[in-house]
Amino acid sequence: MANDFKRFAVTNVNTSAGASASAVYSVPAGAGSSALEAIVIGITIANTSTAGITANVFLDNNAGSNDVHIVKNASIPAGSSLEVMSGNKLVLQHSGSAGDVLKMTSSAGSAADGIVSVLEDV
Repeated sequence: MANDFKRFAVTNVNTSAGASASAVYSVPAGAGSSALEAIVIGITIANTSTAGITANVFLDNNAGSNDVHIVKNASIPAGSSLEVMSGNKLVLQHSGSAGDVLKMTSSAGSAADGIVSVLEDV
């Protein structure tokens, strides 16, 4: 199988959690709706405001009931960024009928941008 490096970005991360959270990356279905896996190799959140914020990154699990935080209420000073992964890797998957979704929220509206780098197994 082939591997593709990809990056996904979102500007003005939402402040609401749950379904309104900013979806940064959704694992797509593989060929013929087969399972597909992706390895997250980097997550960075930048504070674009002039005040400190907190941010959350979480996995909306394809099973729907096992959503988990990767980082919760992480402080990001004004004008700086937070590298969430810092050498770790995270495997996301698409089961053939539903896929994992990586989401972000920020404590202030229009105050954060996020970027995710992934390696997709296609």
